[in-house]
Amino acid sequence: MFTGIIQAVGSIASLEPRNGDMRLHVRTGALDLSDIFLGDSIATNGVCLTAIELPGDGYVADVSRESLSLTTLGELRPGSRVNLEKALTLSTPLGGHLVSGHVDGVGTVLERSDDARSVRFRIEAPAALARYIAHKGSICVDGISLTVNAVDGRVFDLNIVPHTLEATTMGDYVPGTRVNLEVDLIARYLERLVLGEAAAKTGATITEAFLADHGFIK
Repeated sequence: MFTGIIQAVGSIASLEPRNGDMRLHVRTGALDLSDIFLGDSIATNGVCLTAIELPGDGYVADVSRESLSLTTLGELRPGSRVNLEKALTLSTPLGGHLVSGHVDGVGTVLERSDDARSVRFRIEAPAALARYIAHKGSICVDGISLTVNAVDGRVFDLNIVPHTLEATTMGDYVPGTRVNLEVDLIARYLERLVLGEAAAKTGATITEAFLADHGFIK
């Protein structure tokens, strides 16, 4: 588990194809690795990766086909900057929100505009994720815990303060940038709980008719 508070920005040293998946070498820059051991988890642009080697300048991790299909990791190149966060402990301040490091899908930056000293972004999420994104709710973008400022269908707005722009890769975003999205854990589990026994049925989902039939709306 993570908090979505980025601890350092690293860079990709190398990407090595491995029989359909990939091995990734990340240089961690200012991230303190003194308490990292083989098998520990490090969120890399929001993707939970397991350190399998610690070469001194960072870590090496294997990236599965599943992760490659659901994230932007396969689009990275040597030198690409990445947001880094070590797994939280019971003494870690929860400055963001609970983040699993299991990316739900990839969104696209549609617009970037200045707003005083902040920058506003409009990001389009995959249609399947839109129902989990709420006004003033939490969302994780490339590993960063952020507050949703507005929602319009599958498009949501973010207001990013100068510190976040400087301490993460968000300062690099331009229209067309693809970003990893993880929706709020509570929203995902709440949907399954509301479905109740229907959750065991193939293709079950919450619709207006479902809510009416089960007494949630009149």
